[in-house]
Amino acid sequence: MPIIETKDLTYTYGEGTPFCKTAVSHVNVSIEQGEFIGLIGHTGSGKSTFIQQLNGLLRPTSGTVLLNGKDIWAEPKKIRAVRFQVGMVFQYPEHQLFEETVLKDIAFGPGNMGLDKDDILKRAHSAAEFVGLSDDLLEKSPFELSGGEKRRAAIAGVIAMDPDVLILDEPTAGLDPRGRDVLLSQIANYHASRHNTIILVSHSMEDVARMASRVLVMNAGEIEMFDTAEKVFARDSELEKIGLRVPQITKIMSVLKGKGYPVTTVLTIEQALKQLMPLLDKGGRKNG
Repeated sequence: MPIIETKDLTYTYGEGTPFCKTAVSHVNVSIEQGEFIGLIGHTGSGKSTFIQQLNGLLRPTSGTVLLNGKDIWAEPKKIRAVRFQVGMVFQYPEHQLFEETVLKDIAFGPGNMGLDKDDILKRAHSAAEFVGLSDDLLEKSPFELSGGEKRRAAIAGVIAMDPDVLILDEPTAGLDPRGRDVLLSQIANYHASRHNTIILVSHSMEDVARMASRVLVMNAGEIEMFDTAEKVFARDSELEKIGLRVPQITKIMSVLKGKGYPVTTVLTIEQALKQLMPLLDKGGRKNG
């Protein structure tokens, strides 16, 4: 059984007014437990509206969201419990930090779940360790942290609720290259350790290609593609038509393939080297 499934999911802003706009239209998606999904699409494609329906922040205009086979809106009074199971990390989540200490901020979510104090603290410390926040930072004010540390503290606050599904909306936005690499590495380690489901929304095709097992492409509120990362990024011309690009190394290899070289679609530089080195050994280095 899929952990999350949508059936004819549709959301219209301003329904019944002259300004109504359908942001998500009849989306049918099935996501299995433990998958790492990359979600891409140009600005205005419906990504944010789509993910906000997955944990009940927005109620569909029509259609359903199933969590472990159950309609999340079957009992509207229990929608809050859904948000503990489907955790959402918004873009620039550090703007939501507000407690006196980092530890209190991370513990805020578990504290709302009705857990006992020992369990709350255990979860908070475990989440801090997952995202690489040292103990000496936990008693500091969150506003004393660096940008990357703030981002990790905010993500730890969601991880501490131990959600079955973790949705990350542009988690690396605004971070420097080192901060981005550290955060993505920690997300990958968290996924490998917890075996939960992750949905990563990103404008970085390289990040999505490197981390996601399947890629969901949205365009004009609909699903344009949903397949393995290799198959999606192999359709580079189609992606470009809807305003997206493929990872640079994927594009380079595509050009080489078009020129007759015996190469296939790759997503990373390491994969490209494995294909190119044997070609060089066979005569690519004419002068060396």
